[in-house]
Amino acid sequence: MSSARTPLPSDPAPSGPASTTSQPVGRPRTSGVGRVLVIVYAVMALGATGRSFVQIVRAFDEAPLAYTLSAVSAVVYIVATLALILAGRPGWYRVAWVAIVFELLGVLTVGTLSLVEPGLFQHPTVWSQFGLGYVLIPLFLPMAGIWWLRKHRPANGAAA
Repeated sequence: MSSARTPLPSDPAPSGPASTTSQPVGRPRTSGVGRVLVIVYAVMALGATGRSFVQIVRAFDEAPLAYTLSAVSAVVYIVATLALILAGRPGWYRVAWVAIVFELLGVLTVGTLSLVEPGLFQHPTVWSQFGLGYVLIPLFLPMAGIWWLRKHRPANGAAA
């Protein structure tokens, strides 16, 4: 009879050269909540891109600040989506952090300014009124992204 036992899911992951990520074996980074987060970011990227494109083509001269901010938010959502998908690869984890923190600061800044100085935003943006036009998803999405990044740190310097 052998004394070796089958590892349990609660056993710590083996260390050494074979262990390259902090993820459990057989579970990709974009499964479960991570997959939902990436999907929501992708939908926001598509929505913000479409909105900014239409706004800029139709009436950029009516509200250049608002429409430029819509385009900036689209770029941020695209970068955040890609960075979350690739967060296990070198450098992308850090890119995800930068994009999501920038997104949070943008939502808080534009949201506050749109309520305090509505004259700055003659037309709504994705981040106006903290994303009210998007059911406040722009306000809560970066918080979820930050939570997910903290829970899924890459191992062995993949963040560099």
